[in-house]
Amino acid sequence: MDFPVTFQIFGKTVLAHPVFETVGIFIGMRYYFYLKRKSKEKLSFNTSAAILIGATAGALIGSKIIGNLENPYTLFENFNFKRFWTNNTIVGGLAFGLMGVEWAKKIVGHRESTGDLIVFPLILAMIIGRIGCFLTGIHEETYGITTNFIFGMHLGDEYLRHPVALYEITFLIVLCIILKTLQKKNIYPSGFVFQLFMLSYFSFRFMLDFIKPKTEIVGNLGTIQITCLCIIFYYFLKLRKINSLTSPENITS
Repeated sequence: MDFPVTFQIFGKTVLAHPVFETVGIFIGMRYYFYLKRKSKEKLSFNTSAAILIGATAGALIGSKIIGNLENPYTLFENFNFKRFWTNNTIVGGLAFGLMGVEWAKKIVGHRESTGDLIVFPLILAMIIGRIGCFLTGIHEETYGITTNFIFGMHLGDEYLRHPVALYEITFLIVLCIILKTLQKKNIYPSGFVFQLFMLSYFSFRFMLDFIKPKTEIVGNLGTIQITCLCIIFYYFLKLRKINSLTSPENITS
């Protein structure tokens, strides 16, 4: 296979990444609305609209902020709006999307968790997007460092590199199976599946970024890893609280 894979759209050559990312978002949203129609939990229009706006605005802003802070020296020394707008990362989108939803829920006074419904559409969209990352090779910063590991691949230059996009796709498929299994047991409170997804994914990304090129910010950690640690800590505390509430001694008391 030759990297990068490109498409001819309206006479212009477009990399696979933005194409698959757009398709992933579209299919993921259609899947979400399908699940929402089937769901027994119905939200008011105001609550649904507030959550959607909060999630979208937070994800859009966060993906670009964290994406550009991956290399803050380039951002501040030579600011370029086009580069700022095209730099994105799913880590920032998820982290700030979460903040946007929580902020929106406080405004409308909705206290219950609303995240479980979005988990599987989100995983599907991420898998499709990562296919685009893989097909783009080294032409966007979504590739791995050089390696002699058995899974090393040529991604557009003369070096064998970790195919981190394929690692992530594999992880997401396994995680999806585990979460589906837990969801079917129907013994956990609302929001547990989403919280476990966030904790699992951010833990995975923290480890994965050790084999991706990055600008070191604190020690040998990059911006994405620092963001991951913040979210891991946040959800670790939330899951501990859920575990204490669902423990046998509390259930029977």
